[in-house]
Amino acid sequence: MDTDPTTRSELTELRDALRAFAAARDWEQFHSPKNLAMALAAEVGELVEPFRWLTETESAAPDARTLEAVREEMADVLIFLVRLADRLDVDLADAVRAKMARNETRYPVELARGRATKHDRL
Repeated sequence: MDTDPTTRSELTELRDALRAFAAARDWEQFHSPKNLAMALAAEVGELVEPFRWLTETESAAPDARTLEAVREEMADVLIFLVRLADRLDVDLADAVRAKMARNETRYPVELARGRATKHDRL
């Protein structure tokens, strides 16, 4: 992630805070990329759970209790994603920009607009 202090972002600040949090607890030893990826997958599963059995309409406007559960799980997902990126020295912002550029060519507007079709079937 970005190491230039003149261009610090909120994502960089989160990375640093999470790094300090783990270090203070001596958790670095447990935060291997494998373990972090597995934890991330588990948290994504927990993020899905509050949406189970909701209709499309209900999922778009969840009640306060459901929204709070989703919010907490989203935070857990981001925590493990940021930790994984940190351990692998991946700049997430750069990775997203590169992926979006790739998707621009994979999903041209004239073919993809209004369609939920995978790029190789457009």
